[in-house]
Amino acid sequence: MLAKYALCPEDGSQLFSQRGRAWLDGALSHLPPETARCLSQHLQILDFLCLQITALEERIHDQIALTPSMQLLKTLPGVGDILAIVIDREVGTVTRFPSAPQFSSYSGTTPRVSSSGGKTRYGRMRRESNQYLKWAFIEAANVVAAHHAQRGWTHRHVSKLYVRVRAKRGASVAIGAVARHLAESAFWILTKNEPYRELSQVSPRQG
Repeated sequence: MLAKYALCPEDGSQLFSQRGRAWLDGALSHLPPETARCLSQHLQILDFLCLQITALEERIHDQIALTPSMQLLKTLPGVGDILAIVIDREVGTVTRFPSAPQFSSYSGTTPRVSSSGGKTRYGRMRRESNQYLKWAFIEAANVVAAHHAQRGWTHRHVSKLYVRVRAKRGASVAIGAVARHLAESAFWILTKNEPYRELSQVSPRQG
């Protein structure tokens, strides 16, 4: 609806951020009456769904106490309480995975690979995987994609990875690359029982 009438936040704010939402409420007055009414109804539905999501998240917090491993997982870029809970519960015991790539494959963040004529092609992510882990890591990667250009994020490895891959292969592949990095990082976090660190903070000996 906004695109049809060439309306967008002048400061580049995300529409559903606090600032963007304030702009969106004010933009209703610039739309034709019937269009504004429809958009207002959509926003009311969105607000109702947000209340339901908040209530559900509060119930999850009441039922599940954050464990030390969940706290470590929260050091991953883009991972908050809910994603940390999902990842921790779905991983179970990390020692059942021999390596980070195998955990990434189990999590569905490893793309299909085909080679022909000396060329290697990377396809879509594997469907045969733990769908809850796949969802969690992709959600975290989407957070990175949404914030990569913001202050405090531009210097981070995940942001640079997203920008580099997006320039070559597009946003969807870049999100997949970030999700795979996060999955492999989660493996090492749980294996070493250490928080996530930027690559610049890891010495060659530590790996």
